[in-house]
Order: sequence, then structure tokens, then C-alpha cells
Amino acid sequence: MQFEVWAPQAGRVTLHCEGAARALELDPERPGWWWGQAEATDGTRYGFAVDDGPALPDPRSRRQPDGPDGLSAVVDHARYTWRTPWTGRALPGAVLYELHVGTYTPEGTLDAAAARLGHLVELGVTHVELMPLCPFPGRHGWGYEGVSLWAVHEPYGGPEALKRFVDRAHELGLGVVLDVVHNHLGPSGNYLPMFGPYFTDTHHTPWGSAVNLDAPGSDEVRAYLLGSALAWLRDYRIDGLRLDAVHALADTRALHFLEELSTAVDALAAELGRPLFLVAESDLNDPRLITPRAEGGLGLHAQWNDDFHHALHTALTGESQSYYADFGQAPFASIAKTLTGGYFHDGTYSSFRGRAHGRPLDQTRTAAHRLLGYTQTHDQIGNRARGDRLSASLSPGLLACAATLTLTAPFTPMLFMGEEWGAGTPWQFFTDHTDPDLAEAVRRGRRREFAEHGWAEEDVPDPQDPATRDRSCLDWSELGREPHARVLAWYRRLLALRHEQPDLTDPDLADTKVAHDEDQRWLAFRRGDVRVAVNLAKSAAAIPLGPREARVLAAWEPVRAPGADGVLHVPGESCVVLLQS
Repeated sequence: MQFEVWAPQAGRVTLHCEGAARALELDPERPGWWWGQAEATDGTRYGFAVDDGPALPDPRSRRQPDGPDGLSAVVDHARYTWRTPWTGRALPGAVLYELHVGTYTPEGTLDAAAARLGHLVELGVTHVELMPLCPFPGRHGWGYEGVSLWAVHEPYGGPEALKRFVDRAHELGLGVVLDVVHNHLGPSGNYLPMFGPYFTDTHHTPWGSAVNLDAPGSDEVRAYLLGSALAWLRDYRIDGLRLDAVHALADTRALHFLEELSTAVDALAAELGRPLFLVAESDLNDPRLITPRAEGGLGLHAQWNDDFHHALHTALTGESQSYYADFGQAPFASIAKTLTGGYFHDGTYSSFRGRAHGRPLDQTRTAAHRLLGYTQTHDQIGNRARGDRLSASLSPGLLACAATLTLTAPFTPMLFMGEEWGAGTPWQFFTDHTDPDLAEAVRRGRRREFAEHGWAEEDVPDPQDPATRDRSCLDWSELGREPHARVLAWYRRLLALRHEQPDLTDPDLADTKVAHDEDQRWLAFRRGDVRVAVNLAKSAAAIPLGPREARVLAAWEPVRAPGADGVLHVPGESCVVLLQS
């Protein structure tokens, strides 16, 4: 088979394949590319040596059997026989479920996670969103320090296990979304700089030198990232990609990398005949991200909406520190603004940033499904000092209110694994770095970061302690116990309503109407004929809904439909969904 690698600054490149070494030749038609032939089949180990250095993993490695530092292995994708015909599942009308393979089950493998997918079907989820799968040091970690952007973490099961997972998901009617990281790699096991200018000091990020998207050599780096993204969608039949922290992609070129990526993904969707989509994580509040290319935007299909999360979080918990400060001044008004306008910061002053932030979203032209709404995510739980979920501090009634606001809002809802039953397990930050110096640096850095916010060092879990990961694994025995069983039943009911009531998936963001009382701590909104009311106060609330007759579709506590006066009486820490005629 043919082996090739981009190494534009090398004087010579040697292929090491199954113990034999052979010099590669420069490709006369592709500057900087080296190529050669060698006998190889699925599983054959190989690496490339640059200028007589050690044999290194292939930057485009499809498999790293021995981890990021080992040799690469050939993967023959044609060996896998797909069982399930699949025409795709589009984003409009979707419900996403964020899942970390390493803690979804105690086993922490893709096969073990696949065995639990039936739970998601019963719940009413349409897509499972896998956190990053690229190889990283050790066995356990979040996955955001991965390398080898074409390969699957071996302890999770490697490439064959991912195909089995996707096949099973599709068999059950579930789409699969994969979280990919293009803004940084490594640092452990990151050998890309030894091959070429994959990084540049022209820009700097929180992780150091930026990925090279606009400096000399960036054409090939962009092609590297594009090729990786398309490979997940084509070779593994993934339905969509979540793009990590796109605000950290420094690119000054006229054709932004994200526009180039969205163009390539749309073209692949047309070629494959099934819908594909890109969801960005961004803190820019810039509508151009999700504006179609034909209208001057970058053409991404959706983005995470942290403003909605922050508004809900402050209303539910009372927290108002750090980036919650502006939302906490009037949390119910903050929720109302995000429900009707998408962004909270839309050109307004951000005290956290010390400047104006964001830009208004045109809700008459932007479909509501282009914004993802959520109450909890891996970031918002795991980046707390103790990794505590909302269930650690909120009553079941308030958890039900949070679910109601998320699952009946105009946005595409997303859940974080275990949220649906108010999981009692935390989800903490954990690593398994094999480099002792890096492990100690991460440990000290984590404790120093939270010490600055008043936490005692001994109260911050050690990321390197295996017990930190073990504590973060879901406890599936909770589903049959109270209050978890009741919370789960409520999530299932809300998701059933979302699928039954067309008004709850109406893409018209401008059609949402909201009323609230900051002092009485209630909020109600209308979407078509559906009315939603939540009462976060401990005492009952009288919420005026208007004179139209209504019937209760779902209620956390027993509630009577409004009488002739149009007033709905909602018990404390409770919620209700109604249909007006």
C-alpha cells in the first residue's frame, strides 16, 4: 500500500514498517509531501522518521494501539460490514444527550455505552453527543487533550468499537454527534511540530501557540483538519460534529476556516444523501457563526447558547459570581431575554469582560433550533471545584422546573448524562497523565485556580487520583430509587410532549411570549397554544394566563386548570405545561 506524510522542512523521511526501514521520495506534484510503497494490511504497525530521528506516529494515523506515543496502525475501513441502513437524522426537532464514554458506565468503553443506548430511546432523545474520542495519555480523561485527530482512543475500544456503537445507535434510530477539538492538541504525545508548521506563534491561545490557520504552511494544516472532520462523518457514519471553543481558532484569512469547513460538510452531505451538521461552542455571541453562507455568514448549523444556561443557573441557584454576575442581577428577566432574543449579551455591557459583548440575533430570520439550550453540560459541572451537579443542591421540584424550562424552550435541547434522573454522582475533572511532571503541573494548577476563589486545597479533588474518575461514573442503580425515578418519569413526560406538540418544535423564535415576576420567582411563556409555567419559590404562586380555556398536559405537583379568571395556581418549586384552546 502507499504511505505518505507531509513534512515540508525535512531533508529526508524514512518509513518504518513492521521492523523494516525504507526511504520515502518527495512528491513532485505536492510540495512538502513524501511517499512510498510497502506491504501492509489492517493492523500493520508503522511510523515515520524525520531526518534520522526516531520513528513517530503518523499525523493522520487511523489507530494508535499503544497510545499517543506508540507507532501507528493501518486501518482498513472496508473490513467492517455495516448492519444498519441509515438515511440520517437532521438537527431540526432534535434532542441531544451529551455522553462521556469513560464514565457513562463503570467499564468506560464504547461497547458498554452501546449496551445502554436503549435507555436514551425510552427517554425520548434523538441524538447522542459523544465527548472527544481521539487518543490521549493514559486510560481516563475528558478527551480535550487528544492527539491523532483521525484515531479513536484505544482504551475505549478503538475504531471497530466506534463503528459498533454508531451501528447500534442507528439501529435504534439515534443519530450520533462527535465532539472534535481543532483549537489545540496535546501537549503529551503531540509530535506534529516535528513534521511541519502545524502551530504558529503569530497567535497565542490559553494552550500556547495557535493551530496554524493563516501563517505560511496553513493550507496543509487546514486540509489536515478538514480531512479529519470529513473522515468522522464518512468513515464512521457520524451525523454531526460539535466544534470545541471555535472562538480560539485564530484565522485572519478572507475565507475563514469555519466557512471552509461548513462548505465541505454540506458538500459531503449532498454526496452521501443524508443530513450532516456542525454545532459550534462559542462565547462570542456572534450571529454570523450560524448565519447561512449565502447571507454572508459562516454557515454553521447551530451553536451552544451559554447565555440561556447562565440565566437559568442564576435563577435556580442564586449564584452570581464571575460570569454569572450580569445574569444574577435580574435572573428571571435574563431568562425572558434569552427565550425571546437568543442571546442575553447582544451588544450589552459584560461586567465579567469589562466591555460590551455580543451582537443582536435577528430572531425573525434565525431558526430557533440553531441555538442549543441546556441546564447542565460537562463544562458547567466539571469545571466547578467539586464537580457538583444541580442535584447536589436543588430539590427534585427545582430539578423538574429546570427540565421544564430546557425541554419546552424554543431551542434544541441538550441534556448531560445522568441529569435525567437527578444523578447523585458528581462529574469531576480527572486526568491520567503518564508524564509525572505534567501530572503534577495539572494537579497544582487545578488547586491553585480554585484557591484563588476561596477553596481549600484539600477540598479540590486530585485529577490524577483514580478515585476521582470512579466517583464520576454514573450509578445506574439510582434509576429505580426515589427521588430519581420520579425525576426520570418527568423528563420522559416532557420529551414525549416535545415530540407530540408541534408548537414545541416551532422554529419561530419571535413567536415566544414571556411573563415573569422577579420578586415572586415565577415565569410563564407561550409557544403557540402551549403554555408553560414554573414557580421557583417555596410558596405557591398565582400566575395570570388569560381567559382562554386550558387543560393540563403535565404537572410536577397536582394542578387544576385555570378557572374563569384565567389564573393558574402553581405550588412552590413546581411547574406545569398546558394546552390552550
